[in-house]
Amino acid sequence: MKTNAHKRKECPRCGGIYFGASALSRLDNQSQICPDCGTREALESIGVDAAEQDKIIEKIHSCQCGN
Repeated sequence: MKTNAHKRKECPRCGGIYFGASALSRLDNQSQICPDCGTREALESIGVDAAEQDKIIEKIHSCQCGN
């Protein structure tokens, strides 16, 4: 049986395909978005620019052992 963790989802913000847990958008407090967009929204809310966001997300991805 497929669980939600294995369900293929499309992010309404970036259009990317992801699996696993969604993030709740800070913009409307309703939309389920991909974890990367959730991280971007959080970083944007504290004034982190796009270039630094890219570096942070790249670092997050490089540390996800076993996924």
